[in-house]
Amino acid sequence: MKIKYFSDTDTALVEFSDHEVAITKEINENIYIDLDAAGNLVAMTIEHAHEQARLPYLSYEQIETHAESKHLTRRSI
Repeated sequence: MKIKYFSDTDTALVEFSDHEVAITKEINENIYIDLDAAGNLVAMTIEHAHEQARLPYLSYEQIETHAESKHLTRRSI
């Protein structure tokens, strides 16, 4: 996954895969999702990202469950 931020347009692009985009759907006037031919999520574009996505704060959590223990990794950028 890649997250790109374009400060000149206040746009964030979250790329989930490198599949070819078949269709773009508008979620609202500021958020768009790109899907591949099978309907899988390829990317999400967020316009006015500071308002819509609380940029520049970004938090990443990876939660793994094991039979004997739980592990949580948290990163903030």
